[in-house]
Amino acid sequence: MPDITLTVNGTRITRSVENRTLLVELLRDGLKLTGTHVGCDTSQCGCCVVHVDGQPAKSCTTLAVQVDGATVTTIEGMARRGPAGGETELHPLQQAFVDCHALQCGFCTPGMVMSAAALLASNPAPSDDEIVHALEGNLCRCTGYTNIVAAVRQAADALARQPA
Repeated sequence: MPDITLTVNGTRITRSVENRTLLVELLRDGLKLTGTHVGCDTSQCGCCVVHVDGQPAKSCTTLAVQVDGATVTTIEGMARRGPAGGETELHPLQQAFVDCHALQCGFCTPGMVMSAAALLASNPAPSDDEIVHALEGNLCRCTGYTNIVAAVRQAADALARQPA
């Protein structure tokens, strides 16, 4: 089994993995980062989206060996520790999903947040159409998408107000 080294949520790790091990399996089973969900195993639903070197990737169809040397961010890596290691603060996108009631069962939420974060990193002031387009690879079976789009819009506004 090959050894791979990657940085996950700011922590450098090395693991031995089988060539067939999926990134989602490494994250959930190997690292106990269970916020990344498996919804379909076919890359259709987007529940498993994480960032690989800042780009959204569906971890259910990405082999762990493909991310050797990469930086991976999961939903757990979005929240921030407060000053002096204090309470964890939700990322503005996470908070906006709560504020805007953009989730019901919550199963799709990690993938939605990660896809939206990638959008806002490249386009800090997207239109509603651009938000909808960016989330096309993510399926929600509960909410409809009105509140999800509102949450991304609210997060974009909150991020724009943050000091650089």
